[in-house]
Amino acid sequence: MKVQTLSADLRRGLRPRGFTGEIVEPGHAGYEAARRVWNGSIDRRPAAVLRCHDADDVAAAVVAAVDLGLPLAVRGGGHSVGGLSTVDDGIVVDLSAMRRVTVDAAARRALVAGGALLGDLDRATQEHGLAVPAGQVSHTGVAGLTLGGGVGYLMRAHGLTIDSLVAAEVVTAGGETVTASADEHPDLFWALRGGGGNFGVVTRFEFALHGVGPLVYAGPLVYPIERAAEVMRASRAVMAGAPDELSIHEILLTVPEHPPFPEHLQGKPALLLAPVHVGSEEQARADLEPLRELGPAFDLVGPMPYVVLQSMIDDDTRHGLGHYSKSHWLRGFDDGLIDTLVERFAQVSSPMSHVITARMGGAIERVPAGATAFAHRSAANLLWIIGLWDDPAADPEPHRAWVGDVFESARPYSTGGVYVNALEEEGPERVRAAYGAETFERLRRVKRDWDPDNVFSLNQNIPPA
Repeated sequence: MKVQTLSADLRRGLRPRGFTGEIVEPGHAGYEAARRVWNGSIDRRPAAVLRCHDADDVAAAVVAAVDLGLPLAVRGGGHSVGGLSTVDDGIVVDLSAMRRVTVDAAARRALVAGGALLGDLDRATQEHGLAVPAGQVSHTGVAGLTLGGGVGYLMRAHGLTIDSLVAAEVVTAGGETVTASADEHPDLFWALRGGGGNFGVVTRFEFALHGVGPLVYAGPLVYPIERAAEVMRASRAVMAGAPDELSIHEILLTVPEHPPFPEHLQGKPALLLAPVHVGSEEQARADLEPLRELGPAFDLVGPMPYVVLQSMIDDDTRHGLGHYSKSHWLRGFDDGLIDTLVERFAQVSSPMSHVITARMGGAIERVPAGATAFAHRSAANLLWIIGLWDDPAADPEPHRAWVGDVFESARPYSTGGVYVNALEEEGPERVRAAYGAETFERLRRVKRDWDPDNVFSLNQNIPPA
């Protein structure tokens, strides 16, 4: 189909359905910016980006794409690690203009538009000392993070992001707008909580809110790489008896060459612990004292605004970097795994790449296993191996090879599962592992009922049963 023909046909398909958004096509002044996503390694050229203003626009865009027989991708924040929010020669339904967040502090509820970013959500809720447990980078989209489960600093205290989801407004493959909740379309509501973007376009989320902040006890503890294995074992011991209010992410990295890190540490390999405590300051100090007794080379842990915590690594994970990552759910945090990760990190291919581990448990595992489509509540830890490099046009193979090496070396410690939001372009067996066999088959049945023609296939694809 020629570009001129598509343009005319697309407008004919959108106009009678009342589309009020913006059509951005090749040749448009804003096309290059509109087609870019967070992962700089993804370089795709959609036939059109449809920038929607509301659910009606989304419905019109979905139906037009179906009528034209074009592949359809959905972009909220565009933060998908695998570039699932864009497509070559197809339609991108872009929600980036839909970022409104409305907070009812008395009811402890937030209504969040489908294109909102975590920063939008955090700023609006923190005005009232409230929060939704979510991710750690403020330019991440709420939608993608939520639909895959949603891990972050608050997960042990308040659960995954999906555990705070009360209802969702969804545009279906047929262009219908429905509400999914425990009382309305409960099958769809179950699937949205962990099943990824397989069932429709969520144009609005309703979340329950939790009392958090405005200050939390958090910050980096940095130790020289020579002590990494020792400190990771100590962190494991702390977390073994930790209250739900405490989370710790262990990060093997090269210390960034910018403040607040002191110059003598910048550019050197290290272990960074990122503790976050949402209990009292007195309890936080007591819980973290064993790690302070080890004498970190840098200690910036203390009371900080929650919104600062949530944006602390924004620049180090900025848009446009080369990216490739892989993930495991772990059975535990064994000595063998710790030693393996430290050993493999020594061969890291880029000073921006890092390895993250985090203890799960707490509120996550108190939700019954089948209550949502997130099937890994019994996993002890999360492992995420993240390859990042400055120039996305550079040869990615050294970075992909390093990520793959760490991933394979950690496989003996894995449950066999993978975090949905960490899936790259992987085969159907790996997608199935993201859900587990029983959950996957149930999701296929929901898919059959809500998207039998697999319109929403450009994601962690679950085919209809």
